[in-house]
Amino acid sequence: MNGAEWLVRALETEGVDTLFGYPGGCIMPFYDALLGSRMHHVLVRHEQAAALAANGYARHSGRVGVCVATSGPGASNLVTGIADALLDSVPMVCLTGQVPTHLMGTDAFQELDVFGMTLPIVKHSYLPRSVDELPAVLHEAFHLARSGRPGPVLIDLPKDVQLACADHLPSPAPIESPPVVNAVPVGLVEALALIARSKKPVVYGGGGIAIAGATAAFRRFIAATKIPTVLTLRGLGALPFDHPAFLGMLGMHGSKAANLAVQESDLLIVVGARFDDRATGKLAEFAPHAKVIHLDADLGEINKLRRADVSVHGRLDTSLNALCAAISRCEDWRALCAARARKHAARYDAPGNDIYAPALLKRLSELAPEAVVACDVGQHQMWVAQHWGFTDPSHHLSSAGLGTMGFGLPAAIGAQLSNPGATVVCVSGDGSFQMNLQELATVARERLPIKIVLLDNQALGMVRQWQELFFQERYSAVDLSDNPDFGLIARAYGIPALHLDTRAEQERVLAELLAIEGPAFLHVVIDQKANVWPLVPPNHSNAQMLDGPAGAETTMKEPTDALPT
Repeated sequence: MNGAEWLVRALETEGVDTLFGYPGGCIMPFYDALLGSRMHHVLVRHEQAAALAANGYARHSGRVGVCVATSGPGASNLVTGIADALLDSVPMVCLTGQVPTHLMGTDAFQELDVFGMTLPIVKHSYLPRSVDELPAVLHEAFHLARSGRPGPVLIDLPKDVQLACADHLPSPAPIESPPVVNAVPVGLVEALALIARSKKPVVYGGGGIAIAGATAAFRRFIAATKIPTVLTLRGLGALPFDHPAFLGMLGMHGSKAANLAVQESDLLIVVGARFDDRATGKLAEFAPHAKVIHLDADLGEINKLRRADVSVHGRLDTSLNALCAAISRCEDWRALCAARARKHAARYDAPGNDIYAPALLKRLSELAPEAVVACDVGQHQMWVAQHWGFTDPSHHLSSAGLGTMGFGLPAAIGAQLSNPGATVVCVSGDGSFQMNLQELATVARERLPIKIVLLDNQALGMVRQWQELFFQERYSAVDLSDNPDFGLIARAYGIPALHLDTRAEQERVLAELLAIEGPAFLHVVIDQKANVWPLVPPNHSNAQMLDGPAGAETTMKEPTDALPT
């Protein structure tokens, strides 16, 4: 047995059932060892897609995603997907080939210092120089990837280490993780007291809730206290979209009800969120009257951007379960927030017969209520966040921290392979889709029943919107009027393609899309001038939003003493 064969067996022992990759010279011993393995290797068509597919697999399943690439350009092509995983705290183990140890540092063919290149974007990197290091390296890599705040780990494998004799190594066996100490975090008594005194409390939940496996505890806390709740892009689904306490997403493209509540609150209960700039707007003016209780598993996030009056560091489920004893007497505040949510609810009665993207996505959400949605980045991403009815955070796969165009299709592939029975929808834009459209080949080869919805406005829509609003309509490098025939491309890969450009056909076409067995592609024509509203301009408070086609800035001030009847 050589090192590569031992590694394959060790991956199987770790519970890896699927890995995504692309072969090449320095990783070839590993690929040779894969023959006969019970793991399913998915051949992508670009290494970036391997990392993003592993990313999507991990986000939806909660298990460690694994991707593989060869040395040099193969490894460097993984970098974007690795960085995406770091910024969104996604557990991944990335295996790369490396030139033999005696050639390292000689500028050998396809040699890159991948260890050094990836240091800023991984939790840890390994470069084993002997086959004897493999057992410790592999076990540590998986433990680090999924423990604490999850993230990506890189193992760079010299070719001679893969080929070295491994007969003397111990048989691969899973190592028991140390038991998690379920201690009650400090700060809970002070937190309970602050909640009891507050008159306008708001819960601000983020992606850390799902990452920590604390969704059920979070919902129990909201049910017990009934405190109005807002969620970040990554937090969507932690509370069902139709929950009476849910006011919507906050931040740059958040709902008016959510942003108003946060800005007027006297207490922010921050759960697994990090005061990201897209959520806070101008940080100095974010929730200016609020005290802060910050619950997080990562001590580094507490007091990083906003000082916490009470910090609760530790397991979120333990903290939230303890806070269920909180007494919140804010009936009038709850009623006001609920009234604003009704008043500022999205409307779907846009005039005309063209496709109105928010209404289309809302209707697709109703037709496929349990679907897993993988988004690309741009206007369509925000429309999905605003108008899709999420009931589970693992059903919303969106590149939040890095904002990776080309994320959607590979992430959908990973999610579908982690849960073959799920309905998986990829929502993309004409700009993002062309960054990884070659993965239609992977969809076709694997016969994955992914439904791809492409919103085509023949522009880089979000950039065009910002140029319209903030750059005096000086449109630079956003024109995509020479887009190809996307339906023809899908059909070239053997994927059925539908087309939609009028509202009268929407219901029929969406039903037809979902009824197709196997993969299907829907090309949707939308107005290039359609923008995402509301919008908080850069360097503005969340209380100042642009709303509507005129783009007029409105300072959201509504009487707080005029309670609903």
